Parts: sequence; structure tokens; C-alpha cells
Amino acid sequence: MTEAVPVRCPACLRENGYTAPVFPCACGSPVNPPLDLSAPPLLLTHRTWSDSWVTVRCTACGRESEWPHPEVGCGSCGTVVRLPVHPLEQPEGGRGWGAEPGATAGPAGSAGSAGPAGSGGAGGPADQRGGAAGGAAAGAAGARPDGEPAPIPLPPTAAAVPRPAFRPVTIRTARDAVATAALYLRWLGFQDVRQPDGRPIPSAAVDLRAPGLVAQVDPTTAPAGLRAVECVWLNGLTASATSVYFSLAGYTEDARSRADDLGIPLFVMDLTGMPQPVNDPADALVGSGA
Repeated sequence: MTEAVPVRCPACLRENGYTAPVFPCACGSPVNPPLDLSAPPLLLTHRTWSDSWVTVRCTACGRESEWPHPEVGCGSCGTVVRLPVHPLEQPEGGRGWGAEPGATAGPAGSAGSAGPAGSGGAGGPADQRGGAAGGAAAGAAGARPDGEPAPIPLPPTAAAVPRPAFRPVTIRTARDAVATAALYLRWLGFQDVRQPDGRPIPSAAVDLRAPGLVAQVDPTTAPAGLRAVECVWLNGLTASATSVYFSLAGYTEDARSRADDLGIPLFVMDLTGMPQPVNDPADALVGSGA
């Protein structure tokens, strides 16, 4: 879990804590957008699909992937801001990040030309002398002094990345907000998450239920208040289940304080459909899962 950073709302000047999400790269290493804390947050008044994504480079393998652009909603006034990120820098040596070390044919061919004829058939059964073919194939990647190819590092274990990356769904309607919250809860590990029948009422919160879970989704444009947080807590207490709250517009100060006292995970959803934890219980739920 990355460390939370303070983000000042340009509308009401309130400081909100923000924790950059960590995504799993295809190689198994965690990646997160490099926030540019020296630049002020940008007030989000108009949203486009292309601006909602940012390219992030994995520091382990150099692969570039598209992830949701960091955004945070103010817990007081509901203003949504977009956080600047550092631009991608060109790698040293001019080699593209998408290329694997030693995958270029030039250096390997040069190393192989010094060997005996026929060694270009790397790994072929006809070449049995001293692993020359293996050394030529690993020339650019670096070989051991005794001529043996360098060992291939094992990928990180599955415990380092317990879940695949959550795929956000763009929120355009109240029903989209409820569906996104249900998908996120399933991603956390809750089974058989049930959505209510019928179209959600834009002015009312919607319940989601699962074994051991009571969740509420607030698709309104007003911050969730103290009473809403206490109601979902009471519902969870009655059902002996975990209580979770999702809001599009954030939370009032007394609601967040009460949620911290009761241990209720609070999440804010932006219109890209990426829920963000806003308190310690939510961080703990994301880290441990259901």
C-alpha cells in the first residue's frame, strides 16, 4: 500500500488524503502512477475518455500500460480534481522499453560469429560443445564467466499480487454506479453480490448484499452524511456482516470521523469507475480482501 499524500481542494481549500492505487503489471510487479506533487491539482470540469487514462511504465520490466488517471474527490464540497503525474522519460541507451534484454539480433549474432561454424542454431541438438549456442543466445543478456547462460529470474510469487487488476467501468448513470460497486466488491472477493431489481432512484442510496456483506451505494451529487454511515453500520450489525459505503460525491467530516470510529470502509468512485479508499478501514479491506 502506497503512502497517502495530502491534496488541497482548489474550491474550498480543504486537504484530502489520497493514496495512489497500485496495479499489477503483466510481469507480476506492482506499478503505480508517479504523482507530481510539485504541480497543483487540476479542477475537473469536463471529462473525456482519452484524458481519463495515463501511461505508466513498470520499473521492473519497462512495459508501458494504460491505467486510470489519478483523481480525488473532495470530502467536503464534492469537487473532483485530477492529479498531475510525471511524464515518461526515455530509457538510457536508447533501447525501447518493450524490448527484452538480449532480444536484439545484432549483439547476439556478433557473439555467435566468433564461435565454430553452425553455432547459430542456438539450442540445436547437433551442437553439443561447451554450450556455445546458449552463450551466443545470451550474449546481450550477460553470461557467466564459465560460458554457461545466465539464470532466468523467477517471476514474483502469486502472494505479491493476490488479485488481477480491477477493470473500471465508466459511470454515466446511477445504475452504472451500482454495477461498478458490485464489480468492485466481487473483485475484493465477496461472492454472490446481489443487486436490487429495477432502476436505481438517483436521489436515494442503493443496497448491495452478499454473504457477510452489507454495502450501500450513494449515486447522488451530495456528500454522504453521518446518518447514512450510521444506517449502513446498523444494517451490517443486524446481519452480522461487514458494512461498506460507496459514494460519488465523498463524505462530510462528521461522517468520515464516525466511520473511522465504527471501522466502516469508505470508498469514493470517480466517473471512470475506479473506487478509491478514503479511510484506514477501506485500505485494510483492499489489502486483505474479503
